[in-house]
Formats: sequence, structure tokens, C-alpha cells
Amino acid sequence: MGLFGSDKRSRNAAAVITGAGSGIGAAFAVELAKRGGRVVCSDIDENAAQATADAIGIEGGKALALRCDVTQIDDVHCLAADAQDWFGGPPTVVINNAGVGAGGLPIGEVDLDDWNWVLNVNLWGPIHGCHVFAPILREAGQPGGIINVASAAAFGAAPGMAAYNVSKAGVLSLSETLAAELSGSGVNVTVLCPTFVKTNIVESGRISDKSTQMASRLMRWTGFSPERVARTCLDTLDRGGLYCMPQPDARIGWGIKRFTPTVYTRAVGLVTRVTT
Repeated sequence: MGLFGSDKRSRNAAAVITGAGSGIGAAFAVELAKRGGRVVCSDIDENAAQATADAIGIEGGKALALRCDVTQIDDVHCLAADAQDWFGGPPTVVINNAGVGAGGLPIGEVDLDDWNWVLNVNLWGPIHGCHVFAPILREAGQPGGIINVASAAAFGAAPGMAAYNVSKAGVLSLSETLAAELSGSGVNVTVLCPTFVKTNIVESGRISDKSTQMASRLMRWTGFSPERVARTCLDTLDRGGLYCMPQPDARIGWGIKRFTPTVYTRAVGLVTRVTT
């Protein structure tokens, strides 16, 4: 029990999710509906968002599909307004999940258009989401939560993944700062940092063929399902946790990086050269 009573923020939530048309976003939407919530499923692909909302409706849940391009601040303002109209009040949980993948080339060879694309979606998307929704949740004066989907890439420093790594490191820092700013408000911030999750991000991203093949193999061998990741993250939010690292390799990498950052970074570079 916290300052505002029950900390089960994921139960009976009024939730807004970006990138809810597939992968982790869709899994969050379905899981929140199972926990009694009403869910706004937003995605740049409105048909995909509608498919998630329809799946929730078939199971007896309540969901609304909306189109939102998270790179456009006006879209995010419209998402907030439409969600509040549908809920009849402010949301209680916001999940900034929309993201894209890119990688395979070293810094200096990565096209700057790819840098812009990745940073606009992966970093500016959560920035826009927090900019619009954090004041709404704070002013509501009730228990709430913001989940920002980052990645173990935020601290992993994998070569050939600079744009993606930088975008996710920004989301990690954004989340830590927002958590400090919202301390005591009743709004908990959780940042999700998984390693490999069985989604379509590799196939839909701008990733070299060689890196795509390697990532696909690792997803099959070691990846968690998006449903498992979503459940773990929502449980972390309920506990008031800041960091959610659902897989052991993420937690191990995080610990090593924090205590021996120079050794860790050099080792990552050596391992990458040996295995590629």
C-alpha cells in the first residue's frame, strides 16, 4: 500500500498504448483488458490498432482503436483528447511503446536519414507522450503509471546499432528523470528494458540482411514472448518499480555495465568482432 492506497495500477486501468497494433504493444493492450481495464489502442497503422481492439472486444473487453503518429505532437495531443472523451476522464496508465529497429552498419556509414527516422520514433515518440500525458496524470491526483518501452540496448553498446542504442538510452534517461519529477505524486514511472522479444520489429525495421538473420535466430532461441514481457512489466509497475528487465541476460548485462563499464564495453566490441 502506498501513499494513494492500492498500488495495483494495472487493475481496472484506463490505459492508452502507442504502437498497440502488434508485438509488445498489442500484448500490453490484451493483458490490461484481462485485468479489467479499458484500453485505447493507438498505432500509426489504424487497421492494426483496430485488429487489437477487435481481439479485446471478442473476449468481452472494452477497447478503442485510434490512429496516432507519435512523431507528430499534434497527433499525440489529439490522442490524449480522444482518449479522455472516451474514458470520461483522464487515463490512469500510459504506455509509450511505439518503436522501430535499425542496425547493421557502424557510425559514419549509417545513413543520416536512418538516424532521424529512429530517433523521431523511438525517442521523440516517448518524449511527446510524456510531454502530453505526464501533466494530465499528475494533475488527476490519483494512482497512475507511465511505462516507457526502452531496451537493453540502452546500456548494451552493441556495435552496429548506434541509432537504436542512442534512442533507447534516451528513453532510459527520460524515464529516470520523469520518475524523479513525479516522485510523491502517485504516478509511478517504469522503463522496460528487454533483450530479445518475439515480435516483428526486425522484419519491419531498417536492418542489414546479416544482422536481421542473426537477430531472428536469437529471438527464436532466447526471446521471450511479448505476452510474458507485458505481464512482467505490468507487475513491476504495480510494485512501484522503476526498472523492468524481464530477462536474466538483461539484468546481468546491466549489473556488469554499472560496475565495470570500461571492461564491459571493450568486451562487447571484442565479442562482436569474433562472432561477425
